[in-house]
Amino acid sequence: MTNLTPPLWQRLLLPLLVLGLCLAVVYYLVNNKPKAERGRSVQQPVVSVEAMRLQPTRFQVELDSFGVVQPRTESRLIPQISGQVVAISERFRAGAFFEAGEVLVEIDDRDYRAELEIAKAQLVEAQLRLSEEQARARQAQRDWERLGDGDAGDLVLRRPQVAAAQAAIASARARLTTAELNLERTKIKAPYAGRVLTKLVDVGQVVTPSTELASVYAVDYVEVRLPLKSRQLQYIDLPEQYRDGGVSSANQPEVMLEATLGNRLYRWAGRVVRVEGAIDQATRQLYVVAQVDDPYGRNERGNPPLKIGQFVRARITGEQIDGVFVLPRGAVRQDNRVLLVEQGRLQARAVKPVWFDEHYVVVAEGLKGGDILSLTPLGTGAEGALVKATVDGQPLVQQAQKPAVAPVATTDPAG
Repeated sequence: MTNLTPPLWQRLLLPLLVLGLCLAVVYYLVNNKPKAERGRSVQQPVVSVEAMRLQPTRFQVELDSFGVVQPRTESRLIPQISGQVVAISERFRAGAFFEAGEVLVEIDDRDYRAELEIAKAQLVEAQLRLSEEQARARQAQRDWERLGDGDAGDLVLRRPQVAAAQAAIASARARLTTAELNLERTKIKAPYAGRVLTKLVDVGQVVTPSTELASVYAVDYVEVRLPLKSRQLQYIDLPEQYRDGGVSSANQPEVMLEATLGNRLYRWAGRVVRVEGAIDQATRQLYVVAQVDDPYGRNERGNPPLKIGQFVRARITGEQIDGVFVLPRGAVRQDNRVLLVEQGRLQARAVKPVWFDEHYVVVAEGLKGGDILSLTPLGTGAEGALVKATVDGQPLVQQAQKPAVAPVATTDPAG
């Protein structure tokens, strides 16, 4: 039988060759490491920003508020007598204007004219009885002087009868006055120049002293209650009233009321006339009352008349703040920090606002005249960035810092 097993040296040859090849590869890799060489530099990008140069100035504070138009006087017309409505004025309808003293409603007056004639007749009768009693009293006085002895009594001289006749005249005159008043009250007159808000009766209806005829309101001026926050009160001089009748200030701040009707914005000028005596418990705000004179008259602006119940926005003229910096609202971050352009780079700085509204932030501390404020919205990571600023529409020319250079590592495969 033939032995096919290869010799030992053949069996060891292949593993030794593989091991030698692996060692050669390891040796090559260890002695031929890739070398990092400095390549070309990449310049930090330059950010273009719009900016403005800051200067201290004076700022006019305007307080924003809102309210609803209310009449200064609103009344319910109620008759003082009973009767049937026989006539109404052409101006006695909802929305119509009327003047003070104008007759709006007429009630049937025939019964009251009859009562007036009766009262006049009773007064004449009472005057006649007084004349008769006075004549009898004079006759009694003469008779006593001729026949009597001593002092005559009141009954003898008919003094009680004369007094009763005089009282009857006073009573008749009072009835006459009442009759005249009732006849006058058959015509319901306007208590002031105003406008009809609601009309509740018409011709033919029988009314009593408890029947409401209409709701009317005065048109000489209207009022608007405006709430003010605590921070707003610091910058306005209000006419506060004191118990002795004095006022803290004669100043009546101007108010501009605004309302949008359709696609147009209308404005009405007014003034703050008084301050309410309590702070609203729900909102913790103080209400002031603005007054607009002649809100229903024609004006040069062509404004439509103000409507009762109309919602309006108010801008109240407050005090002026001197020596402050007025910044656009969008240039101030929520943490009260701004970005300034200094030596060609953006630098963050904290500021202290003293006033802000929907358009501006007014700063008193943290800035100085000549600072350049970046107006371009940038993220919080923009601090230190190299910038190219356009200040107030003109390119900024200044000595910029040397741009930072970041090395880029490259790998040379060839070693």
